[in-house]
Amino acid sequence: MSNKLDKEMIEYVSILAKLDLTEIEQIQAGADIEQMLDYIDKMKELDTAGIEPMPHIFPVRNVFREDEVVNADASEAMLRNAPNQSDGQYQVPKTVE
Repeated sequence: MSNKLDKEMIEYVSILAKLDLTEIEQIQAGADIEQMLDYIDKMKELDTAGIEPMPHIFPVRNVFREDEVVNADASEAMLRNAPNQSDGQYQVPKTVE
């Protein structure tokens, strides 16, 4: 099955992809898209009965760490980075009169 795309469809796809294609690039992009669609159609012909769907092509496992609740007062460490401080708080230039 051949997937033929008209010029308007190629222009629409290039607008969606935010591509400013020349006339030659539009022709090449159209040929590339048609080739991809033909490949997808070819894959639809495969018998996938009895094949379990895969969530990912690589074996993926949970790599998250457990959360550790830490109630620490790090205000002194943070204030060390402040260029100016006053009474244990950041001191900033006055912006409102």
